[in-house]
Amino acid sequence: MARSLNRVQLIGNLTRDPELRYTPNGTAVCSFGLATNRSWKTDAGEKHDEAEFHNIVSWNKLAELCSQFLVKGRKVYVEGRLATRTWTGQDGAQRNRTEVVISDMILLDSNRSAAGATTGPAEVDEEISKEPKEAEETSKKKGAKEAKKETVEEPAVEEVVPDDIPF
Repeated sequence: MARSLNRVQLIGNLTRDPELRYTPNGTAVCSFGLATNRSWKTDAGEKHDEAEFHNIVSWNKLAELCSQFLVKGRKVYVEGRLATRTWTGQDGAQRNRTEVVISDMILLDSNRSAAGATTGPAEVDEEISKEPKEAEETSKKKGAKEAKKETVEEPAVEEVVPDDIPF
């Protein structure tokens, strides 16, 4: 039997803020857009730039982390698999969408270069591994200035109507 492989690795910038929703059974799902760029020169010396746009989906705990730490413009590495969904739209038309369902995400930019981001990659890993009470104590110890830098606002979660979910 022949083996097969469905693996995607991308480094790019978010094209929109992540959207966190929950399935009817309570499973978190987060979707966002990612742009990757490619440049090349022709034989005539002309420079060409090309952008490719990808639909990214994450599930469960990774979905919650993506919605908490990612913002439009942030540079990230994502790894996952390609998946194509098919559904019938409200107008009765058949719809298809190919997405990258990620299993891993790494923040690549610092908190200064991300538009609106308040936490850098090292701080994210540090804070995720701590219990909420420990993280709060750590913030108090670092002083008011540092604590303000580490504060991450909890995004408002919209109520998702099961009819809005296309799967």
